[in-house]
Amino acid sequence: MALKLTERFKLSRFISGEKSRFKQFTLGHRRIFILPTQSGLGFVVLIALLLLIAFIYNNNLAYLLAFLLASIFFITILHSFKSLAGLVLTQGNSQAVFAGEATGFEIMIDNPNKTARFNLQASLDKTFNFTLPGEEKKRLTLYSATSKRGWHQIETVTISSTYPLGLFRAWSPLRFSAQALVYPKPNSIERDFPEAEGNNVQTMQNNVSQKGSDDFYGLKEYQQGDSVKQIHWKAFAKGQGLFSKQYAGDNLSELWLNYQQTPGHNVEERLSQLCRWVIDAEKLGLQYGFSIPGIKLEPDHGLIHYEKCLHALALF
Repeated sequence: MALKLTERFKLSRFISGEKSRFKQFTLGHRRIFILPTQSGLGFVVLIALLLLIAFIYNNNLAYLLAFLLASIFFITILHSFKSLAGLVLTQGNSQAVFAGEATGFEIMIDNPNKTARFNLQASLDKTFNFTLPGEEKKRLTLYSATSKRGWHQIETVTISSTYPLGLFRAWSPLRFSAQALVYPKPNSIERDFPEAEGNNVQTMQNNVSQKGSDDFYGLKEYQQGDSVKQIHWKAFAKGQGLFSKQYAGDNLSELWLNYQQTPGHNVEERLSQLCRWVIDAEKLGLQYGFSIPGIKLEPDHGLIHYEKCLHALALF
C-alpha cells in the first residue's frame, strides 16, 4: 500500500514506525532509514577541510585524498542499507506476567541471503547486540516493562546497524500486533484465607501438608496440572486410561475466593488480594472456587484452573 507524501515524511514514522500493525515484516526501502552518525558527521568535516586545503594551496594530492574519502563515504551508504535489507522479522509469543514485572516478547529474525549481517541491534526497553550468519534464523526475547493489569501493547521494536564503518546508522522501527496479558500485582501483605464451607482453612492447610502420608482414598480421572507422582501407572499400563490417585487429605472442604468478601479500599486492592490468595491456594494444592462479578469457577486446582482465575482478574 503506497503512502501519501504527507504520511511519508511524518516524524513519527521515523521514530515509532507506521501505524499499521503486522505479525511479519520484510525490511526494504520503505522501512529502512539512514542518517550519519556522529563519526559520519566528523568524516564530512574532514572531507570539507581537505577540499578547502586543496583549493587554497592548489594541491592535487589533497584533492585526490578528499575525493577518495568522499567516495568511501557515499559507498558506505549502500552497504549500511544492505546490512538490514531483506531481513524477515516474525512476531513470536509474549509472556503473561504480574504488574510491575517485565514481559518477554519473542521475535524471529531470518536472514534469507548468504551474506552475514554484522553489528545488528534489536531494541525495545533495552538493546540486544548480535550477528546473524547467512541463511540462518535467530530467536530473540526482548523485554517490556509493565505497570498495570490488562492487555499490555508491545511498543515499537527497532532493528538497527552501524555496519560497516560506523559512519551511518540504518534503522527500522516496527510496530507488531503483539500484546501481553498482565495479571494484578499480588498483595504483599499476608492475610488468612476466607473460611471454607464446613471447615476452617487452618485445618485444610494442615491436611494438605500431610497429604503424602494420608491413606489411599480412590482414583479420579487425570486432569492437567495433577502431580505426576499421583498418576496410577498400573492402570495406565493395562490400558484402562489415565487416572490420578486420591488420598484422604484430598477430600477437603471447599474454599471460595469471592470478590465481594475480599478486603480492600478499592477495586485494585481487592483484585490484588484475590491474586495473592489464588497463588497461595495453588501452591498449597487446595481445591478453591473463584467468584468475581460476571464469572464463577467451581472449586478445582491445577494449571488450567489457576490460569483461568488470573486471566479473569487481569481483564476484570
